[in-house]
Amino acid sequence: MRTVLKHSSTPDAIEQAARIIKDGGLVAFPTETVYGLGGNALCSAACAKIYAAKGRPSDNPLISHISDAAQLAELVSHVPAKAQKLIDAFWPGPLTIIFPCKNTPGQTIGIRMPQNPVALALITHAGVPIAAPSANISGRPSPTTAAHVLTDLDGKVDMILDGGMCQHGLESTVIDCTVEPPTILRPGSVTKEMIEAHIGPVNVTTEAGADEAPKAPGMKYKHYAPQAVLTVVRGRAEDVRTAITRLAKDSTAKSVGIMATSSYEGFTTLLMGNTTEEIAAGLFALLRKCDEMGLAEVFVEGVDEAGLGAAIMNRLEKAAAYNIVEV
Repeated sequence: MRTVLKHSSTPDAIEQAARIIKDGGLVAFPTETVYGLGGNALCSAACAKIYAAKGRPSDNPLISHISDAAQLAELVSHVPAKAQKLIDAFWPGPLTIIFPCKNTPGQTIGIRMPQNPVALALITHAGVPIAAPSANISGRPSPTTAAHVLTDLDGKVDMILDGGMCQHGLESTVIDCTVEPPTILRPGSVTKEMIEAHIGPVNVTTEAGADEAPKAPGMKYKHYAPQAVLTVVRGRAEDVRTAITRLAKDSTAKSVGIMATSSYEGFTTLLMGNTTEEIAAGLFALLRKCDEMGLAEVFVEGVDEAGLGAAIMNRLEKAAAYNIVEV
C-alpha cells in the first residue's frame, strides 16, 4: 500500500478521503486532540484493518466519531440524562462519552463529536460514523502532526489528511455515563472540574484489571512511550529540580535528557512550556523528539495534578510505565 499525503484544506482531498472510508479503507485525519486512524465504524473489516495497522490489542476498544445527532441514534440504545447535559455543554469537542450500545445489549460504546472542521467534514462526507484511535503504532506517543503519522504508519494507511498541528495535543477525556455516578476513565482537556460543574460529582478510574476488558483506550496497556527509559519526578518544584539534577548526574545511560519547564545547565533539556496548555499541546511531540535525539534515559518534571495537570500526569505515568520518583 502506498500512503497518500494530502493537505486537508482542499475539497477534493476530503472527497477522496471520504470515498476511501466508504470503500472500507483507512484515513488518518486531524482532530483537535490528536490525529486519528479512521475507518468505517459500521464495517467490521475496516475496524480489523485499524487493529492490524496499529498492532493494537484486540480488547482495546475503539472510539466512534460522529458529526450529527442522527449518527448517535444509530449507535446507542438511549442517551442518559447526564450524558445529554455533557453533550449540550461540550460537543463538538474533546469529550468521549460511554453509552449503552444499541446493537449489542449489555455492551457499551464510546462516542465523540470532534470539533476540528476537517474531522467533521470527513465524517459528514463519508456518511458513516468513523472509528478512530490515535494514528500511531500501539504503545507509541500519539501523533499531533501528519509527519508523526507518516513515521509510524507509512504504507499501512491509504491516506493522511494534513491539517497541521493539533490544538490540544492529548486524547479526549473519556467519561462513562452508563454508571452512577458517571466515571472518568481517561482525563483530558475537558477536566473533572468542568464536568462536575454541569452534572455534579463524578468518580475517576483510569486503570482496568488484568482480566478486565477496558471500556476506554489507555486503561490497560502501556501507552505513549518513547524508546528511552522515562522517569517522572514529582514534588515541590525546588526539590524536583534538585532530585533530577542528581539523578541525571548519577545515570549510567549513554545519553541523558531532561524534560522540564526551564533549562538544566550541563544537560540536554527539552523545554515543555510554561502553562499546562502548552505542556499538553507539545507533550507527545517532545516524547517523540527523545527518540529522534537518540536519548537513552529521560527525567521529566511532574506537574500539579489540578485541572489539565491530571491529564498530563496520566500520560506521563503511563509513558514511564509508572516509574515515578516522589521527592
